[in-house]
Amino acid sequence: MKMNRNKRFWWVSLIVTVVMLTTAACSPSGSNSSTAKYPDKPFTIVAPSGAGGGLDLTARALSKSLANTKLVEQAILVENRPGGGQAVGLADYITKDKNDPYKLFLPSAPIIINHYKREGTSPYSHKDLTPLAQLTKDYGAIAVPVDSKYKDLPSLIADLKSNPDSVILAGGSAPGSQDHLIAMLPAYKAGIDPKTIKFISYDGGGEALTALLGGTANVLASDISGLSEYIEAGQVRVLGISAPERLPGEFKDIPTYKEQGIDAEFVIWRGLFGQKDMDANHVKYWEEKVKQLSESEEWKKELEANGWENGYKNSADFTAFLGEQEKLIQEILKSLDMLK
Repeated sequence: MKMNRNKRFWWVSLIVTVVMLTTAACSPSGSNSSTAKYPDKPFTIVAPSGAGGGLDLTARALSKSLANTKLVEQAILVENRPGGGQAVGLADYITKDKNDPYKLFLPSAPIIINHYKREGTSPYSHKDLTPLAQLTKDYGAIAVPVDSKYKDLPSLIADLKSNPDSVILAGGSAPGSQDHLIAMLPAYKAGIDPKTIKFISYDGGGEALTALLGGTANVLASDISGLSEYIEAGQVRVLGISAPERLPGEFKDIPTYKEQGIDAEFVIWRGLFGQKDMDANHVKYWEEKVKQLSESEEWKKELEANGWENGYKNSADFTAFLGEQEKLIQEILKSLDMLK
């Protein structure tokens, strides 16, 4: 029996429509699959540090706060990938997690430093990622024992200029790493050749602080948040901080580098990243979620509890900031003759 032409046309049209709808629904590259369904499964935040480190604590605070505020309904796991001053975690994330929008990355400044310093261990940098949002900010600090002869930054700078061999600086990271750059920045901006300054690197800020209090070192370069309890206990005096203006609260009496005639700033940031070619809608999703979180009481409590400052920046502003810090890091490394 021959099928009526109109009925045949109707059946063909129906079959084509069903196939098209099925293909669009199943295809991972379909226009709806990357936006309407995102997110539809758990996330993982990769922290390129060991458990208990600053990046690990930030990742876990972020995960917990997003869950408690119900801003993200999907579970958010934290995966630690330590090694190489964040270089191992960065390389794994870029190569092994390629194009996975459910795996995010939470690093800090060393991903830039390790790319540009001569002895750096990473062929990758922030340019191989998509900045989603800056989360927190901290600042560098130059500290001395409370009984030190140095009462302000200019008196230390004067000694570093006239007799650099008389001063030993300590930091909790290797030469060319973050603490070293924090220590060298004010000296470099004051016209001192950083290569003339004695810098001893220790395995972590705790060991460096012990060296300072034990008399092995005269000066310590660190992040200001890590010195809070020692300032309160009357063990150290902070000569200056790398912030653009004085910090509030317990740090309100500490002058900035700029107040003391040294035109220098250095922000210690932590931020959230995705893969390099992350879908624009996924970027927007995380921008909005982190912005909402940054305005919540839940996140403000986390910041206060950990001594962090709210450093929220959206993707575009964070990207611009990273470009500025990249130039500053290269400038300091060059002054140390440590630039690739």
